[in-house]
Amino acid sequence: MKRVMVHCSLTLLLLLVWTGTGLAAPEKMGLVTGGEKGTYYQFGLDLQKLMKQSDFINLTVFPSKGSIENVYAVYQRPGVQLGVVQSDVLAFITRLQSDQTLIKIAKKTRMVFPLYNEEVHVLGRRGIADFEDLTGKRVAIGRDGSGTFLTARLLFQLSDVKPSTMIPIDTDEALAELKAGRIDAMFYVAGYPVKLLREGVTEADQLALIPITSKSIMEIYPPAEIPGNTYPWQPQKLTTVAVKAVLVSFDYRFRDCDNVGRFAQLMARRMDWLVQNGHPKWKQVDLNYQLRGWEQYACVKKYLGLPGTASTPPPPADENPVFRAIRGMFDSQ
Repeated sequence: MKRVMVHCSLTLLLLLVWTGTGLAAPEKMGLVTGGEKGTYYQFGLDLQKLMKQSDFINLTVFPSKGSIENVYAVYQRPGVQLGVVQSDVLAFITRLQSDQTLIKIAKKTRMVFPLYNEEVHVLGRRGIADFEDLTGKRVAIGRDGSGTFLTARLLFQLSDVKPSTMIPIDTDEALAELKAGRIDAMFYVAGYPVKLLREGVTEADQLALIPITSKSIMEIYPPAEIPGNTYPWQPQKLTTVAVKAVLVSFDYRFRDCDNVGRFAQLMARRMDWLVQNGHPKWKQVDLNYQLRGWEQYACVKKYLGLPGTASTPPPPADENPVFRAIRGMFDSQ
């Protein structure tokens, strides 16, 4: 009888392990995002909730100061396998030839999924009619190393708009400086609606979003629109440009490779849940969007059943106009 009971117990144990409902602990993974009031962080929290439903992945979401920090974190920070960055920051890293560490990271940084367009918010004093009017103004461009910082610099280079001062401070500090009248405008690159602008700005502040219609910018960046009343103090729709947010990983092997692949598989299968329950920007996510200049991670393709699972480096920079523009920016310095 004891032998029969032992046999039954072993059979039950094997069945539980095989079906994934039993004793195996969830895999611990980390996702580095952005500021706690930004869209990256909200996306991270949505993914954390989704992964809790799977019993396979225990996802920890980390805030950060920007895209450059996120790429470094995915490369070298223990317990962080995923990060969200701007697509032009990936291009920036690929083409910045002087930093050997960044070159090493760029060669091994891989796209998991393209996400959504991030609109360029330029908030300034009322009376600044368009982007060109920022010439001679004091403008906060985001913390050094953030995606906002890079995009702001590139937009000024493309449009030949020359502020009197470009101030590298984070968005919370920039908004305080703008309200106090010590600067004229600030950048914030994030998918609308942005929590900081929705909750931190009122009609009494006498601030407004500044349109971007420069032809030289729109030849590089896709046009975008922020609908009227996205923010209580913004009654009219706004023309601007956008960059793509990208979920990235490192070119891991073995267990981390499989974990990232399973994460992507769960995310792809439950996009309907994310659209229904997550941030409004999930409605704009197209996981099949072909992001020029970047190859999808082979481990992700494997778990999605896609062809071409070999790890392939990004295409040459000349195939991507953003790459060319960034290279020109640094060549001119």
